[in-house]
Amino acid sequence: MPPTIAPTTASPGVSTVASIPAAPPAAALAHFEALLAHETDCADVQADLAAGTAAFVLLDVRGPAAYARGHVAGAVSLPHRGIDAARMAEWPEGTLFVVYCAGPHCNGADRAALRLARLGRPVKKMIGGVTGWLDEGFRLAADDGASRKV
Repeated sequence: MPPTIAPTTASPGVSTVASIPAAPPAAALAHFEALLAHETDCADVQADLAAGTAAFVLLDVRGPAAYARGHVAGAVSLPHRGIDAARMAEWPEGTLFVVYCAGPHCNGADRAALRLARLGRPVKKMIGGVTGWLDEGFRLAADDGASRKV
């Protein structure tokens, strides 16, 4: 159970951050292990793709037009609404999926992850989505063959 957090108003010279105690180390350990079990970041995805060590299928879960304008090279276009048992049968059971959408303002990746989890599929969300990808300085591929920063 997380600690109860009471609203505080820090006095001048008192740390606002430290005015709310940090979680006990055991709680922090459980929290961050769970967080990393559910999420990955753009840099780790890019490193695996570049090294050829990607042990996952990367799904761009935005609509076809957004995918065509620019997507992570190697990503499969599968809008979240199209994720169902029949479509997922294309991949062996146990395949890890990494999903992404437009960015932090979009919940498409969360919707896709929920659908995959309901189907019993391992899934992680690439935090930041396309926005995070571009923020990291990585380029997007487009259906016209161009590489761009969209």
